[in-house]
Amino acid sequence: MTDLGDQHFFLGISVHRSSTSLFLSQHQYALDLLRHTGIAECHSTSTPVDTRTKLSATDGNPTVGPSEYRSIAGALQYLTLTRPDLAYAVQQACLFMHDPREPHLALIKRILRYVKGTIDSGLHIGTSPVSSLTTYSDADWAGCPDSWRSTSGYCVYLIDNLIS
Repeated sequence: MTDLGDQHFFLGISVHRSSTSLFLSQHQYALDLLRHTGIAECHSTSTPVDTRTKLSATDGNPTVGPSEYRSIAGALQYLTLTRPDLAYAVQQACLFMHDPREPHLALIKRILRYVKGTIDSGLHIGTSPVSSLTTYSDADWAGCPDSWRSTSGYCVYLIDNLIS
């Protein structure tokens, strides 16, 4: 077996190493996705979802190309490997892959516009001594307009590193 040296790029994820941390990024993958979808020249947005609206499975007209919707949603799922800030929004978009409608397509476009504005974001992994474990959680009781199920989420930080 041969030592190939430090890792710099693997499966679309670039690795930038410093003496105290690693930075994992899918910058090029995100750029390619934005070009493929035609969003590269659009204005960016500051949040991936509109917090005032609730998506329903039956609102709006069906989209013309559901296979394109599924393809973009799957590409966004891969982007969440280094972009945990996209996880909730992409999960919401994937709920409607069986029958995508115009409001769901609008969510996909909003996520892409958010990616455009945060193209340099990634996953920072530090190497400092373990001194804190911080957890945040949130819930929206009976928040789904179709099933009245609750939605919840959480994130766990070990020091400054997002681990779950």
